Amino acid sequence: MAVASSLSMSLVSTAAAITKRVPVASLSSSAGNEPSVSFSSEPSFHGEASSNLKRRQLIFGLGGALTTSTLIPLNSASGEEMMKKYQSYVDLEDGYSYIYPSDWRDFDFRGHDSAFKDRYLQIQNVRVRFIPTKKKDIHELGPMEQVISDLISKVYAAPTQRPTIYSMEEKSVDGKNYYTFEYELTSPNYSSVSFATIAIGNGRYYTLIVGANERRWKRVRNQLKVVADSFKLLDI
Repeated sequence: MAVASSLSMSLVSTAAAITKRVPVASLSSSAGNEPSVSFSSEPSFHGEASSNLKRRQLIFGLGGALTTSTLIPLNSASGEEMMKKYQSYVDLEDGYSYIYPSDWRDFDFRGHDSAFKDRYLQIQNVRVRFIPTKKKDIHELGPMEQVISDLISKVYAAPTQRPTIYSMEEKSVDGKNYYTFEYELTSPNYSSVSFATIAIGNGRYYTLIVGANERRWKRVRNQLKVVADSFKLLDI
């Protein structure tokens, strides 16, 4: 296991991504029975200290394998500025990486492998989890529109929540396929909006979710989209 959160400007070559965006209207169906493994988007905060050991090992570990510049395209208009705003999280043991805002801190999110949150707003966070699968690629789950619609309505949304899907995006990077989508969960007294990225590799079905309170979404949407787009599978 090795991690680097260095802000090195070393040039890293990356494969071109093929992206397809699909705008989607409201999804009004209520959630069905939840499967035995839930990817609930409702926050559950507990025992932050219990997760700190692994996170410290990952963040301040052996280093040198990947850097923030690996995960942020350096040919973007504001690549250097973005690298000052984000830190990288690389888990070589579990086979994934992503970036998160540099002022966020790690915490324990029940049932997830890694998670970071805003210092002051716990609901504004990113988390990653995975489950075993015999499938080799995300396309084996079915058509993107159906997969995402079922996932949000039957898994992410609680019975009291109304889900709305705003957009779907498919991309392929280094031969690995990803679905990224934006959705809102509306409750009688509360609404949250999130991006999720799902992918399959290493015999695992990975899910990254990054979200915020609906009232803050317009302010932080672009920042959180960078996090969702940065999720990448690593061969293990």
